[in-house]
Amino acid sequence: MSRRPFLVRGAGFSLIEMMVSLVIGLLALTFATRLILIGERNKQASVGGSDSMQNGMLALFSITSDASQAGFGLNDPALVGCNTQFHDTSGYVLGNATRGGATIHPLAAAVIEPSALGPDQISLYSGSSLTGTGSLVVDLYSGGTSINVADVPYGFLLNDVIVAAAAPGTDSSLCAITQITTNPATQPTTPAQQSLAFGGTGRYAGSLAPAAFAPTVSRVFNLGPAATLAFHTWSVSDGFLRLRATNLTGASVNPVAVIDNVVSLKAQYGFDTRSVASYDTSNGLQIGQWSASMIDADHDGVIGSHGDYARVAALRIAVVARSKNPERPAGGGAVCNATTVQPVVFDSASPLGIAPVPITVAVDVAGDPIDWKCYRYRVFETIVPLRNAGWHPN
Repeated sequence: MSRRPFLVRGAGFSLIEMMVSLVIGLLALTFATRLILIGERNKQASVGGSDSMQNGMLALFSITSDASQAGFGLNDPALVGCNTQFHDTSGYVLGNATRGGATIHPLAAAVIEPSALGPDQISLYSGSSLTGTGSLVVDLYSGGTSINVADVPYGFLLNDVIVAAAAPGTDSSLCAITQITTNPATQPTTPAQQSLAFGGTGRYAGSLAPAAFAPTVSRVFNLGPAATLAFHTWSVSDGFLRLRATNLTGASVNPVAVIDNVVSLKAQYGFDTRSVASYDTSNGLQIGQWSASMIDADHDGVIGSHGDYARVAALRIAVVARSKNPERPAGGGAVCNATTVQPVVFDSASPLGIAPVPITVAVDVAGDPIDWKCYRYRVFETIVPLRNAGWHPN
């Protein structure tokens, strides 16, 4: 019986087995890579949301903290909304507004310079005098660098910032800010000889307009020490929230960057629009209308008058922040879709029953080569009652 020799198979894998293993390995690598990319994309979205959350909350907190103090020492009817002459040797300028077709510089708790789609600019003013709205009656002023007052200037100290204001109804279009440069304590003790001098060297010192302040009806208010005068202007440019301030070194002329990746700032006045017969400040202010620009809230026929600024009960503020890092286009395409529509702010009725005035916000940053759709955005809103504006004397 013949025997056939057995074929002995060599050790290792066949070519077919190697090809099958290679295909399986490539498929596993493809799925693993896809999982890693999805995880990384989710991580970027999560981290980006966290960045915008942190920046937006910090920005809103900073502005609302300012707004809650705004109007202190400026809530007398003779001051609110007064077109103000102001000179600062460090370069700070008051915000602009319009009245009767002319540009004015109103002195009020808040002044909004609105932009249609871009960021608004918000100026928030407050004094720091312990006397609050304490004032002196003007006895005589005929120009020059001092003003006579009809009483002993208790609480008025050297280097305090003062405001001369005509009584509403006489020349309510003009106020003037200056600085006391001679110690009032050296004045005689008889009221008839009291004067406040502002002709020396001082950051805010300067002459007043002589024709504006008639005796017995005009008054002088104290805003406190020059070093603590808190005139602040908030703005947004180039993706930064910026602050210009009188009491922040180096920030009077050019604003300083405070928080990055903030792309817009929007604000609205909350006006008390009740009729004159129903309007009683002793019962508090009530929001009846939201508007980013001045309206004729007191129904006197003039937009931006003293009465309109006095009827601002609150501010509605929105900050739009974006993620720190852009996201890549999905699916290897060329168009980002992390965000597909521009954010809308102020679209909810608050207080209940008051019609909202929604605003679409342009979030693209000038000079940024990356499309705005590659970023994620968060909107932060709040309403800040202007408590100091509401506590003004009747």
